[in-house]
Amino acid sequence: MKICICCSLSFTKEVLQIAQQLEALGHEVLLPNGVINHLAEQPNYDPIQTKIETDPVHLHTDKIRTADAVLVCNYSKNGIDHYIGANSFAEMFVAKYFDKPIFTLFPLPNQPYIHDEIHTFEPKILNGNLEKIKI
Repeated sequence: MKICICCSLSFTKEVLQIAQQLEALGHEVLLPNGVINHLAEQPNYDPIQTKIETDPVHLHTDKIRTADAVLVCNYSKNGIDHYIGANSFAEMFVAKYFDKPIFTLFPLPNQPYIHDEIHTFEPKILNGNLEKIKI
């Protein structure tokens, strides 16, 4: 299965490990360009400039469109368990638009401003178990 990963760029190391595990399970993995290029690890990392340069609105949307499913890697960040940031939320919206199954690595976050919408995307929660990815 072709799986497109969505995540915060601050999770680059963890996501690269997830990609290896998915590939070992026989999946093809599509990663955000910012993860591929380790942009969050650059000495002068500027998140706004990075998003302009990597153009996730177009490039990652194309990856979602061609994937069989989306995996949101929602590790904890900024004191929020299972964080889903603005880009990942938007990418979940795109996946839902394209009728792609959505998986989250961990339970959904307690982020009141996106709570209802995330639940309407009907993601399947893996609780860290990648072998649960099935469509």
